[in-house]
Amino acid sequence: MKHQKIGFIGAGNMARSLASGLLANGWEKDNVVLSDPDSRQRDAIETTLGLKVYDDNTALIEQVKTVVLAVKPQVLKGVVNQIAPAIQKHKPLVISIAAGVRIADLEHILGEDIAIVRSMPNTPALIGSGASGLFANQNTKPAQRDAAESILRACGITVWVKSEDLLDVVTALSGSGPAYFFLVMEALERAAIDQGLDSDSARLLTLETAYGAAKMALEGGENPAQLRQRVTSPGGTTEQAINILTIRGIHESFSEAIAAAVKRSKELADMFGR
Repeated sequence: MKHQKIGFIGAGNMARSLASGLLANGWEKDNVVLSDPDSRQRDAIETTLGLKVYDDNTALIEQVKTVVLAVKPQVLKGVVNQIAPAIQKHKPLVISIAAGVRIADLEHILGEDIAIVRSMPNTPALIGSGASGLFANQNTKPAQRDAAESILRACGITVWVKSEDLLDVVTALSGSGPAYFFLVMEALERAAIDQGLDSDSARLLTLETAYGAAKMALEGGENPAQLRQRVTSPGGTTEQAINILTIRGIHESFSEAIAAAVKRSKELADMFGR
C-alpha cells in the first residue's frame, strides 16, 4: 500500500495531518501529493512537508490510486462536480472526510460504480491521536477497505460501522466529542479557581488529571464505570461530588446532547443532498 500513490484534494489542517502521519509511517514523499487553489496553502505544504502540491485537481487524480476529499462540506459539491469526469475516467478509490455528506449523494455526482469510503475523523488527528469511523459502499473491494483504514490509522484509531447512519453517531460522539471534554475541563478549572486555587495551578491540575484518566481508561482492562467506582470511596470526597453530578443529571444531559448532535448531522446531510 505504501507504494501506491495517494492524493488529497484540499491542503487544510486535516489533510496536512493525514499526510504527515503517512510520512511518519514510512510512506515515500513521491507517493503523497495534494492539490489546493490557495497558493499560500500550497507553499506551506511544500515548505513544511516537502510534498508536491498542485493547483489543478484533475492533474492530481490522473496519477493516484486513492483520492481523499479533504475540503469543507459547503464547498464539496462544487469540487465533486468539477472532478467527476476525471474520477469516472481513472476510477480511483475515493475517501471523503467531509462531515455530513452521504455516500449516495457522492455517487449521484461521481457515478454509482465508484468505490467510496466515507470517514469521520476528529481534530485530535492533528496530533496523531484521532478517532475515525468508516463506512464503505458496495463497490469498495477488501484491498481498498484496507487502504482506507491504513490512511486514517496514520493519525489514530479507526472503527468500521455496520451502517452509514451510524456515522451520524460517530460524528456526535468522537467528531464533536473533543469539545465536550474541553467544556468539562473548562468547568473544572473555573470551579477550582472559584474555590481559591490560582489559575495556573488549576489549569495544570485539570489537564494532567484529564490526561491521566484517559490514559488509565485506554491502558487498563476495566471500563469507565469500574474505574470510577475504584476511586469513589464510600463517604469520601469523590462520592460527594459524584452525587451532585448525578442529581444534576449528567447522564441525561449527555444523552440529550448526543441526540441533538446526531439530529443536526442528519440535517446537514439532507442539506447537501438537495
